[in-house]
Amino acid sequence: MLHLKHLLMAFGLVSVVANAQDTVPGGDRLTPERVFADPDLSGPSARGVRLSPDGTVVTYLKAKPDNQRMTDLWAADVKGGAPRLLVDGRALIPVGRELSEAEKSRRERQGIQSNGVVDYSWDDQGRFIVVPVQGDIWLFERAASKVRQLTDTAEDEIDAKVSPKGRYVSFVRGDNLFIVPSAGGDPRAITTGGTPDKSWATAEFIAQEELDRDTGYWWAPGEDRIALAYVDQTGVDIVPRPDIGAEGATIVQQRYPRVGRPNAKVDLYIASVADGARIKVDLGPDPDIYLARVDWSADGRTLYVQRLSRDQKTLDLLGVDPSTGSSRVLLSQTSPHWVELTHDFKPLKGGDFLWSSEASGNRHLYRYAADGRQLLQLTSGNWPVGDLLGVDEAKQRAFFLASKDSPIEQQLYSVSYTKSESPIQLTQGDGWWSAQLSKTGGAFAGTFSNPTTPPQTALYRADGSRIRWIEENRLDASHPYWPYRERLRTPEFGTIDADDGQKLWWSMRTPPGFDPAKKYPVVVQVYGGPAGALVNNGWMSPRDQLWLEAGYILFTLDNRGTPNRSVAFKTAIDRRMGELEVADQLSGVAHLKTLPFVDGDRIGVTGWSNGGYMTLMLLTVPDSPYAAGIAGAPPTDWTLYDTAYTERYLGTPASDGKAYENSEVTARLDNMEPGSLLLIHGMADDNVTFDNSTRLMAALQARSIPFEMQLYPGLRHRAGWSQATLLHRTLASLDFFARKLKPVPAP
Repeated sequence: MLHLKHLLMAFGLVSVVANAQDTVPGGDRLTPERVFADPDLSGPSARGVRLSPDGTVVTYLKAKPDNQRMTDLWAADVKGGAPRLLVDGRALIPVGRELSEAEKSRRERQGIQSNGVVDYSWDDQGRFIVVPVQGDIWLFERAASKVRQLTDTAEDEIDAKVSPKGRYVSFVRGDNLFIVPSAGGDPRAITTGGTPDKSWATAEFIAQEELDRDTGYWWAPGEDRIALAYVDQTGVDIVPRPDIGAEGATIVQQRYPRVGRPNAKVDLYIASVADGARIKVDLGPDPDIYLARVDWSADGRTLYVQRLSRDQKTLDLLGVDPSTGSSRVLLSQTSPHWVELTHDFKPLKGGDFLWSSEASGNRHLYRYAADGRQLLQLTSGNWPVGDLLGVDEAKQRAFFLASKDSPIEQQLYSVSYTKSESPIQLTQGDGWWSAQLSKTGGAFAGTFSNPTTPPQTALYRADGSRIRWIEENRLDASHPYWPYRERLRTPEFGTIDADDGQKLWWSMRTPPGFDPAKKYPVVVQVYGGPAGALVNNGWMSPRDQLWLEAGYILFTLDNRGTPNRSVAFKTAIDRRMGELEVADQLSGVAHLKTLPFVDGDRIGVTGWSNGGYMTLMLLTVPDSPYAAGIAGAPPTDWTLYDTAYTERYLGTPASDGKAYENSEVTARLDNMEPGSLLLIHGMADDNVTFDNSTRLMAALQARSIPFEMQLYPGLRHRAGWSQATLLHRTLASLDFFARKLKPVPAP
């Protein structure tokens, strides 16, 4: 039987992984009901992995076997022994406790899908772990191996942290910052007078949603000072947002900064822990900026602030004197497109710092003197650094993740930051690695997966040798996926060329029992936006296997504009959103149609959020090659979306009106085939607000174009979706494509 790899190569498609099964497999058929039941089919996983500051203990979050949405805090000793439960999340949740709207919104921004222990943090000394649970704060004392409650109030305490030396626990309550002694005692307010519109120590909507900054305060290393934001939202438009639930509807008066409109005004102060006295930081003459990042130097004598211009083309690094608040620009990064924000800034004990830049055309690491002078370029080449994880100052080495050899794989590397050398790869195996570095850099916790290996987490020495398993998650007879393993489909990967010659990576999976002599319908999964790439050589979600079980080929392509690539690849969409991404996806479908086992008349497309937008754009090209599409929570008119994201790629309606016109969905609806769309949206979405879909509905109805719809009362964009609602959404999607694409289920 002709192998799929050979067929793809015969049609000019580059194939780099070739383990697809061609025989009819045995094993149990995977059902939607099993995918959304407990335990998790991907097996037990370690989330939020961190090493204690002394490097002797690994802590992590782990779901309960009977409820994958309820997480506990676990620990494993480096020297060995069975992992142990530290904090039982279910046991600490107060009966009947409801989260506040502010905490619900914060969890939505962070994408938190679970309950119980959803976050935690160590102090720098390794004596305490602060554990927020459902609005209250608990403290785990390592010496006594016990957990005790620090707060018990009707209000939510959010963004809890242990101070660097462990003397205090800090948190935000009622829009003010408080501290409480870790040894016990009453909380003390560092600020007063905070309100939802004028708040202390919180990250505003834009910072949380688009700048990857979810905190609004930062402890100095000596515990004597705290840098904290003051957010004034009174100038931000109120967008009345319906929150439609199963038992009724309310109107939330949401401060939502839409494109071209005012952002929140954010100031930065430095407060004394002793008496709360504050000094204002000089952020420059222009108040219309983004407070992007805040870091203290190792000795606490300098506060580093990253200030991003409103048009996001200039990122300044400010050095602030914490005793006066005065600042000066140490270094600036500029771009004719936009400057990417990262978490790569790392101050060193000697006063120098490491930081990444894309000035070379790829994201690479550099060392700078305290005054901003470039001293050394650490990495170079036609590949981008992923994330700088940390440093080992004793050995003068930096550790970073990167897709150095291929965009679909990620490995951990180390490199000297005092001399020029080639990076040393620390992890092995074809697949996708993530890692968490110990504070001293002497070890790391690494998680690895590939298409046949569910996520496995272990502790490793700095040279990459394994010390111990944390969560081996071996796919054996005890694993939840074991009954279905023989139907697991290994993907094919390959590339096609965009019209500018850049490589577009794709993945393809075929149904169990695939027969290349037959013709199959295809489901194209798409995201297509700058926030994420879909094609990687990692473990496949069991949800995706459902498309294969239903008899579809599953195809995904990362178009220009998606991340983890060169500057040229990412910025090709500048002021052209909805143009090049669509062209690239159409190129992918054109290649699909050359394959003899693809039924070119039965190709569907589906995506969520930006993927929902892409689905609509692809359904509305003239003579669309897609027979049907499922658009989930789609932006349909970019003037309805927020400032930072949209202005980064499209400018403003006033300055770049043509870009907005070209990217709008509703103007293209005359091209949509009647009955080809299933629209899905949560009815309490505070990110892609529901009026994106109501405008689309009205425009379709005005044109008498029939469509189908699934609306979900009370659900937001990411958080709050239960296993039951996800199952319903999946069943509805399978039913829609079954009627439109008519697959024959896999044997």
